[in-house]
Amino acid sequence: MSFKHFKQFGLILCLVFIANGYSQEIPNNKITTLISQLKKDSRGPYYRIKWFCDDGTMRDAKDPCPDEVGGIQHATFKPEVEQLAQEYGLYFADILASLDEAKFWDAQNNMSRIKQYQLNKYLVNVDNGWILERGQFYRGSIQSEDEEAWGVDFYHWLLEKDEVLDKYYFLVRQSLRDIPHSGDDNLAQRVRSESKMIADEYEPFMDIRVKIHSKPEPIDIKLVDDFYAKHQNDLSADIKKLFTKLRASLREFHKPVDFQSLAANAQKVKTNNELTSRLKAFLTSSSNNLSDEVLISEISDLLYQIRININEIESSEDKLLILDISNKLEDILIKKANDWDTNTLETLTDKINLLGCATVGTGLVEDWEYQTVDNKLALMGDAEATLQGLNQFLEVSRALVQWSTAYVKSIYGETVEIYSEFEPKAHGFIDDRVRSTVALPLGDAVGKLGSFISENSAVTNNVFDIPQQSNITGLNPGYAKGKLFVIEGNQNNVEVSRENIYVFQRPPSDLKPVAGILTVSEGNLVSHVQLLARNLGVPNAALSDGNLMSLKKYDGKEIFYAVSDKGTVLMKLANEMTNQEKDLFTEKVTKRNVITVPTDNIKLEQTTILNLRDVNANDSGKLCGPKAANLGQLKSLFPDHVVEGFVIPFGIFRDHMDNTMPGETVSYWTFLNTTFQNAREMKTSGKPESEIEAYQLEQLAKLREGIMNLDFKESFKEDIKSNFKNVFKKDIGEVPVFLRSDTNMEDLKEFTGAGLNLTLFNVADENKIYEGIKKVWASPYTERSFKWRQQYLLNPENVFPSILVIPSVDVEYSGVMITQGINSGNKEDLTVAISKGAGGAVDGQSAETRLISETDVVLLSPARDPDYNGLPSTGGTSKLYTTFEKPILNESNIKDLRSIAGEIREKMPKAWNNDYKGAYDVELGFKEDKLWLFQIRPFVENSNAKTSEYLNSIAPKIDYSKKINLSTKI
Repeated sequence: MSFKHFKQFGLILCLVFIANGYSQEIPNNKITTLISQLKKDSRGPYYRIKWFCDDGTMRDAKDPCPDEVGGIQHATFKPEVEQLAQEYGLYFADILASLDEAKFWDAQNNMSRIKQYQLNKYLVNVDNGWILERGQFYRGSIQSEDEEAWGVDFYHWLLEKDEVLDKYYFLVRQSLRDIPHSGDDNLAQRVRSESKMIADEYEPFMDIRVKIHSKPEPIDIKLVDDFYAKHQNDLSADIKKLFTKLRASLREFHKPVDFQSLAANAQKVKTNNELTSRLKAFLTSSSNNLSDEVLISEISDLLYQIRININEIESSEDKLLILDISNKLEDILIKKANDWDTNTLETLTDKINLLGCATVGTGLVEDWEYQTVDNKLALMGDAEATLQGLNQFLEVSRALVQWSTAYVKSIYGETVEIYSEFEPKAHGFIDDRVRSTVALPLGDAVGKLGSFISENSAVTNNVFDIPQQSNITGLNPGYAKGKLFVIEGNQNNVEVSRENIYVFQRPPSDLKPVAGILTVSEGNLVSHVQLLARNLGVPNAALSDGNLMSLKKYDGKEIFYAVSDKGTVLMKLANEMTNQEKDLFTEKVTKRNVITVPTDNIKLEQTTILNLRDVNANDSGKLCGPKAANLGQLKSLFPDHVVEGFVIPFGIFRDHMDNTMPGETVSYWTFLNTTFQNAREMKTSGKPESEIEAYQLEQLAKLREGIMNLDFKESFKEDIKSNFKNVFKKDIGEVPVFLRSDTNMEDLKEFTGAGLNLTLFNVADENKIYEGIKKVWASPYTERSFKWRQQYLLNPENVFPSILVIPSVDVEYSGVMITQGINSGNKEDLTVAISKGAGGAVDGQSAETRLISETDVVLLSPARDPDYNGLPSTGGTSKLYTTFEKPILNESNIKDLRSIAGEIREKMPKAWNNDYKGAYDVELGFKEDKLWLFQIRPFVENSNAKTSEYLNSIAPKIDYSKKINLSTKI
């Protein structure tokens, strides 16, 4: 099939790959078809063999380059494969030998090409060659010696740049396992791949496959041999061949450590300094005679020292040798960690401490991140520890596991997401990478400690019968009943229901109402999704990748799910519920707070634009929503920290709603009110809720379309232009602005409404500003916004949108501050979540999250999102990339946050003229270390969930002063 025809087919599932040079829609279904064809082709993705001469010319296979010129021979690609690279930045079965190093490193696209190369290697291993299923036998397509020679040259070129290892240490080390340069291959991945392929074809092997993937040990050789002897008569010829490969790979993988070979490689290092001397001394000593504990201690520290001091070595050749040795040492560390019998509490915590250090040495955690918890990883030298001390140790060590696995996802997540749309097997790549790191034995040890502490503190999660339940942590209290759906891959295409409970890798930022949530990547504590869940009492918990996989067997089953205020998590089949648990749902229906949107004081006669300086908190719900009113108040209280702006009040929206709606004989306002009146009559007549909701959604879709076709009054357009001139001192179109929806159904005492309506970023073009206003006016009537509000609202027709218009501030980082400790409950603390760029933290980014007290700053989680939004002066957003070697917030920022929080607590109740004593939810950003305030609202929690008698009953009281001897057997 030619690529010309390939492009002309209709697109069903598309993903936009936005990077420098590539902004095409990827035709995923057609690529899936192409992959299937390439698998059957005897040449796979390759076209024909050519000579590539050193003078830049190309010759046919039978016409070699002249001796005086020189050159190499390898395959070219089929036209459709080349077009995938040129138009979409997708590189299948890359041949390295003739590549330009900079193009392969692909820095302008966040190193996409080198990551794709690694992912391609993985797919080849787990899918019988993948697109090379037959093409791998195409003679002459790849010359291994040329690939290895190129690999050596590539790393010498790359490692001359010190910043590469400062910023991309983990990626570089991982790439060494895949890019040929030293004759080795990725043996550990080969073992996992071969065992997976057997289990995929022969289900009885699954238990051994899980064992090999979870805790590889020498006993695996006997397990596989015994299994083969027992089952060989039932195996096909192809599976027998796989067993032959796996048994050989296992024997090679588990053979005794060859320190002599490593020592010989170390002797090739020419640099002579403290690091290289220590490395050589360790490898030439009697390392095989050391105990597992001592060996792990030595290797962990060596890995750390290599990471910290590698750039003191000037020679790129020496750096390459040392990094290869570092990978070998990590492999040894993982094996010895599995061998070490930590049968006491003391040895288990020692093991966790040492492996925690190794997360830095292998690039899974940044050194500055580790330094924030290092002192908490060492228990006191006494013979016993308190339960409180052990819990703190567990929290820190569990955090290191979470930070490590999140780091792997941050590096490869974008690439895997792109590929998984047309090749579902790509999903397994990140899990495979995690299992090749020290995060695997560390996670196993932390899970063991968690189980021990749970048994000794009566804090026991009860989630079916799945293993490693101590890795599950409750975030928001609440309870729910519904079908469980485990979403392993891309969550954005999932249609959710408020009747069901979902397990996500990461919840979508525009999540519609659900009964309950569990997430592997919790994002941050103050994202819009988290705040809505907290407000509505939707149970929410964080869990590990392993937990997600364990829950898959309950996918589609009716379950009961509860999270206590103390973080205890319970999950069982619905038919196992107690009478008390069944009664909860009758109570829940009768006790749900329903509210009426206040309209008594609304001033719809205000039909001209207001300067932000002329509104304050008293205008909330009258002239405009709380965003504009509170920001206007902030402008008067903190003039140097708030931008100029203007407000399009409720009255302008209501005035335009009297226009006749296109395609109808009535006004927009009549259409809206008739819709909800009809819905009430349907309810009175006993129509099913599903039918009523479907009717309302259909009508609201018509309303949104009608609003997008609305004609503005000329007086309104002139008003907008005038305010650009007067407020921003520029004509419309010359200054990019934010358009923020701001309804009278937000920040009420009973309901936050966080993130339900539309904010448009950095709009500059005049026509796009007008179009954006219509989009914002239409946003309260979207399905998601309507469904969340319907749980609380009696008069949905009286939701009025105003719009806050403020100039864009291209902040370096931004996020949310809650003026209390969310987890601690301390009203004097601050919970701050910050991400790079604009719009940070609110959409569930894996943000840098800190608990800031008067005297201390605790890192709850580091940032793990590699991309962020930039705001160019021409309008729109640009996709930028970041790394994690430095913290986002600096000491000056933290000082400013403490100061502004104190002023907010003091000034806002007076400004609001009330006795509000709760916490505040503040959106803010920093540009050149100056703090900007963008929004303030009350922080709303669900008091019913927090005080529920049942939820309190599943959160046992803990005696944190209880002492446990460290010699206790585990």
